[in-house]
Amino acid sequence: MKQRTLLREVSIKGNALHTGDAVHMTFKPAPANHGIVFKRMDLHGHPELKPRVDQVTDLVRATTIQVGHAKLHTVEHVLSALSGCGIDNLLIEIDASEPPILDGSAREFVKLIQQGEPVEQDADREYFAVTETVSISRGNSSIIALPFDGLKITCTSADDRGIHTQHLSLVIDPDSYITQVAAARTFTIYEDIEELIKLGKIKGGSLDCAVVIKGDKIISKEPLRFADEFVRHKILDIIGDIVLLGIPLKAHIVATRPGHAANAELTKALFEKYEAWKKGGKKPAKPATPRAEIATESSLDIRRILDTVPHRYPFVMIDRVVELGEDTLTAIKNVTINEPFFQGHYPGNPVMPGVMQLEAMAQAAGILLLRRASIEGKTALFMSCDKVKWRKPVRPGDQLNIKVKLTRVRGTVACAEAECTVGGQAVSSADLMFAVVNNADVD
Repeated sequence: MKQRTLLREVSIKGNALHTGDAVHMTFKPAPANHGIVFKRMDLHGHPELKPRVDQVTDLVRATTIQVGHAKLHTVEHVLSALSGCGIDNLLIEIDASEPPILDGSAREFVKLIQQGEPVEQDADREYFAVTETVSISRGNSSIIALPFDGLKITCTSADDRGIHTQHLSLVIDPDSYITQVAAARTFTIYEDIEELIKLGKIKGGSLDCAVVIKGDKIISKEPLRFADEFVRHKILDIIGDIVLLGIPLKAHIVATRPGHAANAELTKALFEKYEAWKKGGKKPAKPATPRAEIATESSLDIRRILDTVPHRYPFVMIDRVVELGEDTLTAIKNVTINEPFFQGHYPGNPVMPGVMQLEAMAQAAGILLLRRASIEGKTALFMSCDKVKWRKPVRPGDQLNIKVKLTRVRGTVACAEAECTVGGQAVSSADLMFAVVNNADVD
């Protein structure tokens, strides 16, 4: 089977469920082997996120992914629609941290995909086929993935009282997804609403985008679209969450009382199997484009750094973060003769300006602060420095080793200690202070 994208660009507007923000989202055609990529147009540098299970940060009533300071909430409905319609490659431009909830289902996203007109591409689609049973259990939820030549989902949905128990089994393909799954709306128990509000969730929630269950009664602006709409929406969520595997799946998934946390746990287990399968040499004859090494929270390459800081050439002073802890960070800056400041500092005797070393320390501390606090849509502004010392000159060919440690974080103010070394010898150090402000205030 061939990979697919859209023939033309299409857009949609609406409000997000949990943040309540107004959102404009655009689907753009993408080349073969590009994958599904979100692009945050509202953040500095327009960072991109390619959804993957190791990016998941929050699973309370939605699936949230994060890369650097860029975060996306409630991605499951969009991903479900794309997977259900067989779309492999797409660039999704979005100007907020959450897609629009619309009517609480994936139906409007399917309409958008159909409007964009799916088209086949030259490259073959790669699959990961389950060859042995993979199972997880989480509280009263359990999910099993069994070998199957295709995607089949058998699901049982139930609440603690057993009033609304529903069961359904479907083979998932574009036709069955569009007609049997996409229109099923999200739902919640009435008694859970107050707690979700306390958690800062469902700021954009209403009966326009959800069905509410109160006892044995259904509260909805329109009648149920299916007699078993709840289990169908659970299947919709499972399809969206397993997209985070990063490759289309062939399996029969049997789920009892699934939720986003359980779905993510199964996807993680499948991801481990997939990685082991690749390392075992059993690669497909026509693989997709090589996958980049998965970055972890303990290190950042230049792409992750650019996702985190607002700086761009010629003012990016960090090349790589080699160690990243909760309160400490070690980074490197490769000092080359190509640095623009060497033209005037000094001709014939190039020396890295002390203020540029200070800027490198400030950027390293800013990365640590933003990553530690998971501050989205904000910037760490360098406020002041104290106890600044420059001990030795830094010249072209040196590698600046930058170590920073957060010493205080209180409200919107943070302090850090920083030191630069070259070849194990200290060349500069300083105590730094920052203010964390909204990007809108900076603009």
